[in-house]
Amino acid sequence: MESLLEFEKCVNDSPEFRLDLERFEADVALQETQMDKVMRLCNKMVESGQAYNAANQLFLGSLAELFVHHKEDGVVKNCLSQFKQGLQELLDFHTMLLDQTQRAISQQLNNLCKQFLPQLADTKREFVRIGEDLETAVLKNAQVSRHKPADAERASHLLLATRKCHQHFALDYCLQLNTFKTQQRIDILNSVFSFVNAQFTFFHQGFDLLRDLEPTMKVMATQLSQCSADCASRRKDLENSHLLVQQTDASGETLVSPFPGSDDIIQGYLFKRSRRKSKTWKRCWFSIRENQLIYRKSHKEASMVLFEDLRLCAVKSVDHLDRRFCFELFSVQKCCVLQADSDPVKLAWLSALQGSIDMAYRERGDAQPTQAKEPLPPCEGTNSSANQRSPVLAVALQGTGNHRCCDCGQEDPRWASVNLGVTMCIECSGIHRSLGVHLSKVRSLTLDSWEAEQLKLLCVLGNDVVNEIYEARCSERGRLKPTMESPRAEKEAWIRDKYVEKTFVRLDCGSSNTQCHVDEGELRLYRAAVAGDLVAMVMALAQGAEINRCIAEEEGRTALIGAAVGGSLLACEFLLQNGANINHRDQRGRGALHAAATAGHTGQVCLLLKRGANQYAVDESGQDPLAIAVETAHADIVTLLRMARMNEEMRDSEGVFGAAGDDQTFQDIFRDFSDMASHDPERLARRRFNRAGEGDIP
Repeated sequence: MESLLEFEKCVNDSPEFRLDLERFEADVALQETQMDKVMRLCNKMVESGQAYNAANQLFLGSLAELFVHHKEDGVVKNCLSQFKQGLQELLDFHTMLLDQTQRAISQQLNNLCKQFLPQLADTKREFVRIGEDLETAVLKNAQVSRHKPADAERASHLLLATRKCHQHFALDYCLQLNTFKTQQRIDILNSVFSFVNAQFTFFHQGFDLLRDLEPTMKVMATQLSQCSADCASRRKDLENSHLLVQQTDASGETLVSPFPGSDDIIQGYLFKRSRRKSKTWKRCWFSIRENQLIYRKSHKEASMVLFEDLRLCAVKSVDHLDRRFCFELFSVQKCCVLQADSDPVKLAWLSALQGSIDMAYRERGDAQPTQAKEPLPPCEGTNSSANQRSPVLAVALQGTGNHRCCDCGQEDPRWASVNLGVTMCIECSGIHRSLGVHLSKVRSLTLDSWEAEQLKLLCVLGNDVVNEIYEARCSERGRLKPTMESPRAEKEAWIRDKYVEKTFVRLDCGSSNTQCHVDEGELRLYRAAVAGDLVAMVMALAQGAEINRCIAEEEGRTALIGAAVGGSLLACEFLLQNGANINHRDQRGRGALHAAATAGHTGQVCLLLKRGANQYAVDESGQDPLAIAVETAHADIVTLLRMARMNEEMRDSEGVFGAAGDDQTFQDIFRDFSDMASHDPERLARRRFNRAGEGDIP
């Protein structure tokens, strides 16, 4: 199968994508020229054939005149009549051959060109035009003075709108190119097949040579049928991939994360100030690799090293310039001022540069003087030892059965479902993504960041535990689990039956009534959440229990409120990942945050605040979670709630462009409490304070 343009690279608009696009456009233009040549020569051949048939028709007319002279001779007349009839049938067959040839070659290829090429040309013009608009918008956004906030806001909005429009046209253009590339293969093959089939029909009864081509024709017919099926499947995959990328939220920020399989620590576009002309800035593609800062002025030029060794450099933010989002990287020999497109991108580059510098020093201190330079960690998809894996991957694979894909058994998976608690290979992860995030939230174990409770949830559950529930009746149903060699269609059918239809889940309720399973399952889900029994919770959800159903016997509480009462941090995280309503309140007006504050579960309070729980909601007695924490004398919970409230008030007072939302003190406190709740919950349980202000009570 020919290589196609990747939609992810299209969105990033990297130099590699531009080179691929140019090669792709050149190949399409070459194919258009070749098809035009084939159609032109086919028309000439048909015209020559028609002239040949006209001459043959005159020849047959002359034979008919010749027959008149022998109408009395029955033998000659009969022979000449049969000869004339055979020649006339041969002439008719040849006329049909020319007509079929014109339809097979000229019309099919012409239809292919008319169907795709005009639209491709129009889309390319729009793509080039909006690309020029994007370049203008980027330059205007970069040139706005930091002292003109109104102009800066307008420029930012214009840049965001233009970038979204550019992504839309770029995706459409790539889809049309990929579709043409895929479709032309089947159309050309079908055209050639139709032409050869016409030749075969024409010569079948008169020429043994073409009769020998019959096995080849059968093989070609089989290949054509298979190619048609493959083409339809390929087009469906392209459309799904295109739709998935198109639905991705365009934040307007330049992507600074490395592409999968890249050795770069970080990469993206930055403005570079000229060292000779301080007012001249040029937008270049930068990346950090092997302790070097590398940049490319354009996708047609080779990469150049800006700083040879980051260990000899220092980085700092620059606030005295008129341009925004600037930072400086300098060494003993030289310095360079760079500018990002936004403040988050600037902070990402500062963090990546400083982290690379620190890592280079640590590697230098750990290595022996005579030891060669250690190789970079392998990219995803390569075999590696356990000590070369990322920390997240190493921990995740410790779960029972997590060293193999939960659905096909492929070793060393690199993806996981946060809400299901299983690991999977890259092909099965793509199928899981197509199910929707309400069923499976797929994340990378090597590229994405994981919170402590999410990673612990993956280790506690794991593939063996979840498969015992979702595959319990597999043998009863007579189904065989697919392997890593199974085709994608078989894996997709298995995964949909397993997680969407839940065909293999065993129902514990003795009644055949489905409502019986649902009602009992929701009660079991609530009790399991209170007890913190994750396996029972997975079983209840698999059997169809509704996660947000109110339990009448428990004053209208949901499973999430029950988990907050019981104090299981992992139970709360599991329910939240599976769509639990964090702000639901029971008949007394109390939600999960009220329950956690009342019971003194600091870890749950921290988790619920991070997930967006409403800390201002009051119960039937008019108390919010902070008032409950003060009354019950839970010092850490009071601190958390007050800090969260103060952070929101500061954010509201600073406005949309204020820095309160990134308050480092608040983030540090939350991170400390979250880590403590995951790794040392007993320490939190011992912290109390008295209402007289005498400090912590052991």
